[in-house]
This record gives sequence, structure tokens and C-alpha cells, in this order.
Amino acid sequence: MGNKIYNLEERTYLCARECRFFIKMLPKTLNNIEDGKQLIRASGSVGANYIEANEKLGEKDFLMRAKIARKEAKEAEYWLKLLKDLNSGYSSKAGELIIEAVGRRKILSSIINKRSSS
Repeated sequence: MGNKIYNLEERTYLCARECRFFIKMLPKTLNNIEDGKQLIRASGSVGANYIEANEKLGEKDFLMRAKIARKEAKEAEYWLKLLKDLNSGYSSKAGELIIEAVGRRKILSSIINKRSSS
């Protein structure tokens, strides 16, 4: 993913895009196809829910959508780890994406914690 982007909407978009490129690289096994579908859904959902959070109807709505985005980031991390373990030839790229998924999850947790304690 390279340089860190501080606009979280842009960062979630780029990560979802990179996950899609990653899936295209993998061998077309049944496991990769099914796990890839799950990764595509989860990685895209992070950004979509964060965008929805920013168009909030109120603070409670923001927190709910941000928590969903964080949950989806955790799920994307899970699918990436599984794909990494089953595709050793692609572990470097998977590792980069896992680091990004963990980073997004931590950022979302920080945002949620700050907004919850306000």
C-alpha cells in the first residue's frame, strides 16, 4: 500500500481496490474463489460503512456505522490471513494487506473510543 493516506475514506477505498487486485492474482481454486468473495465483501464494506458514518443522522448513528466498519475490517483481516496461509507464494502481498487491515481497524477503534467518551 506504500505511503500512508490520512483521509480514511480514500484509504478504505484503496485497500478495497488492492484486495480485489490481490484476489485476481490468486490461483482459481474453490477455496480462493469462495474466500475471495468474502474478502471482497468485507473490504468494500469497511469504506461503505465509514462513508455512511460520515453522513450520520446523529452521534448514535455515527457510532453504529463506525462499529460496523470496524467489524468488517476485522473480518477482512480474517479472510486475508486465511488466504495468506493457503497461498504461500502470495504471502508478501497478503502480509501488506493484513497490516493495512489492522491499521484501519485500530484507527476505527480510536475514532469510536474518542467519540464514545465525549
